Amino acid sequence: MKSKQPKTTLKRSVAFCGLGLMLASGSALADFAPLSMDSPYAFGDWEGSRTQLKNDGVDFQVNYTMESASNFSGGYNQSTSARYTDQWAFGTTLDLEKLLNWNDTQFQTTITSRNGQDLTQYINDPRSGGLSSVQEVWGRGQTWRLTQFWLNKGFFDHAVEVKAGRVTVGEDFDSFDSNFQNLAFGSGQAGNWRGDRWYNWPVSQWGGRVKFNFTPELFFQVGFYNQTPSNYDTGNGFRLDTSPTLGNMVPVELGWKPAFGADKLPGNYRVGMYYSSVRGDNYSSYNEGQYGEDNHSYGGYLLLQQQLTAMEGDNTRGLGVTVQAVMNDQKTSKTDNYQSVSFVWKGPFDARPKDEIGVGAARIHVNNDYGNMLRKTNQENGVNDYDNPTYLPIQSGSEYNYEIYYNAQVTNWLKLRPNLQYVASPGAVSEVKNAFVGGISANINF
Repeated sequence: MKSKQPKTTLKRSVAFCGLGLMLASGSALADFAPLSMDSPYAFGDWEGSRTQLKNDGVDFQVNYTMESASNFSGGYNQSTSARYTDQWAFGTTLDLEKLLNWNDTQFQTTITSRNGQDLTQYINDPRSGGLSSVQEVWGRGQTWRLTQFWLNKGFFDHAVEVKAGRVTVGEDFDSFDSNFQNLAFGSGQAGNWRGDRWYNWPVSQWGGRVKFNFTPELFFQVGFYNQTPSNYDTGNGFRLDTSPTLGNMVPVELGWKPAFGADKLPGNYRVGMYYSSVRGDNYSSYNEGQYGEDNHSYGGYLLLQQQLTAMEGDNTRGLGVTVQAVMNDQKTSKTDNYQSVSFVWKGPFDARPKDEIGVGAARIHVNNDYGNMLRKTNQENGVNDYDNPTYLPIQSGSEYNYEIYYNAQVTNWLKLRPNLQYVASPGAVSEVKNAFVGGISANINF
């Protein structure tokens, strides 16, 4: 799943050049000067032209996310060297109703670039790899990608929406916003523990979804996504063919987004399942170096998110809770179940109303049949010593991830998030010591 690291210097140079050209094209910046504390953009408002373009139906997004982490103690390799990874995202949203008089129609294109190195690989035994990641923005290939290229059309006064193009599953299904740095607490968890079937950001594929909005709060949606594993490969980020197609994935989801009480406390409740026609090895059928059966894949998920309090009637501040769970089939999935709970307190201090504090705990369980397959392999190879380089570490039981962070809204365009993480039983390998990790992430809207 992890590929050879590309040279990052050239990539960053290209990215900064692109940003420089965009800055230059904005003529003189006035309304919100560059680096203004109050501006939503680090590059300012281009003499008001950026806001005017957005009002006219053209919205530009340039976003930079970085995540660094250092292993304070524990893990497989107890090096304290820090690792740094980042992601650039360049996007444009077109409101085609405003631009072309196409009723209730939107177009989105986004190009992403991921760079850097990951600390997680040092925490886990390299022979087995890990489960979660202490730097969620790393992974899925360190490369440039066409992440979004889709059209969304509403029908019957927005009662039905049809979206199609190059899409990521997690932007529509099992979706919410998160500021945690550990992968186990973000959006699209169904794809994190079945990434060979469910392609999350920034990996896109041809597909789409039909969404039925029964009320402003209640909806049902079904998707259809092409399964082409080469989409993961470094250098294939702009490859648009579907070869080799192994099958298709179909997720369905029922969602409810209520607002409770006089303070209209927002909620986000989703329950869904998926089925993939791609066949995979049945771990329980392993014997003498081969699998006797292969099966289709399926699973389900639950997302319960609710703000619990408001502060002086302001529902943008207060305490919220998120509960997540994923169940995957026990025939073809390495991780067969996952659960997490997290709390986020937005605007904890009157002097810092846009800051937030988050704390979370997650459990990721390895399929027992997968662990038994590893044991059989070691027996067949005549290896039973963990320190033998050819030994396959037994992944059994669960890995546990914990995180606490403080998100500081330094300006309207800059967020800084120091965090502390604890990984217990990394990779669900009992011989690997628990790891204590410190990190810091930042998000900049240009």
